[in-house]
Amino acid sequence: MTSAPHSGPVQNLPVFRAQDFRVSHGANLGDALSSLDDLMLDDVYSLASSADPHRLSLHSNTDARLTIAADSEVGLVGSDIHLDCELTLMSPDGQITDAIVLVETDTDGDIAHIYLLPLARLSPRTPYALVGTDRDAVRTKFAHLTCARFTRGTHITLASGAQKPIEQLDVGDRVLTRNDGPQQVRWIGQSTVRAVGDFAPICIRAGALNNDRDLIVSPDHRLFIYQRKDRLGAGRSELLVKARHLVNGGTVVVQDGGFVDYFELLFDSHQIIYAEGIAAESMLIDTRTRTALPDAVSASLSEHGDAGLSGLDVTETLLDRPDAAELLRRASLR
Repeated sequence: MTSAPHSGPVQNLPVFRAQDFRVSHGANLGDALSSLDDLMLDDVYSLASSADPHRLSLHSNTDARLTIAADSEVGLVGSDIHLDCELTLMSPDGQITDAIVLVETDTDGDIAHIYLLPLARLSPRTPYALVGTDRDAVRTKFAHLTCARFTRGTHITLASGAQKPIEQLDVGDRVLTRNDGPQQVRWIGQSTVRAVGDFAPICIRAGALNNDRDLIVSPDHRLFIYQRKDRLGAGRSELLVKARHLVNGGTVVVQDGGFVDYFELLFDSHQIIYAEGIAAESMLIDTRTRTALPDAVSASLSEHGDAGLSGLDVTETLLDRPDAAELLRRASLR
């Protein structure tokens, strides 16, 4: 298989193998989850009691492909991943759960493996009726999952130095950026999702990274840390750290439950801005995120790439310690 240059950070997704999600009642009784062409509405699926989610790691490529990254727990590294369709599942109590079907193909373009990416927690041995499928909307749904997202109430630093809640920002407002000074907001996205499982937001409590107020962001939102002393042992002073990798159950916690309002901020180029005093990335346009944009905005902007930020991501292994947030807080002090 051929490879293409990667753009943007690796994304880790919690997926189930198709064979762990089977039809327990209906036309395809006993069959494992399949691609859209073989699905039947009203079939009832159940997740095996022994099923555990696996980490599917994806690269976004400059040729618009998604491929499996080296640290993935499932799939063949370098294989293409296709967004097949979105599923709407209903539990016996009427609760609706959305999910995405991902298809891995081999070098001949044939299906090698199928994965289920639930957007909310699935309970083992619970019957879920398939009440809807959608191929057209799946890329947009997936795009919103991969964007860097702030939550309602987050204070963004403007070019004037004033702080403004993100929901009060307007297109054209000038925001302070770390590398390019004042920059105009080009687009603001908003969505409301269930705050559960691996998609629940991360709360960085006041003081955890020298912030005055809590900062609540999506799990894979990357924060920019400048180490005045390399306390983490990363070998460099500038770091990009995913919020989920700082969770310690104390100063950085998962806010699981209910719903969350997310906002995305887009500029002409990928930027580091200031949210509750913490330097954090803006929306990055790449293969995964472009379809979240309105057509008119998408057509006017090229992919950002990770220019200026490439190579700054910190591996999870370096952050796999309960004092990671505290080390970074102290490393950023004078």
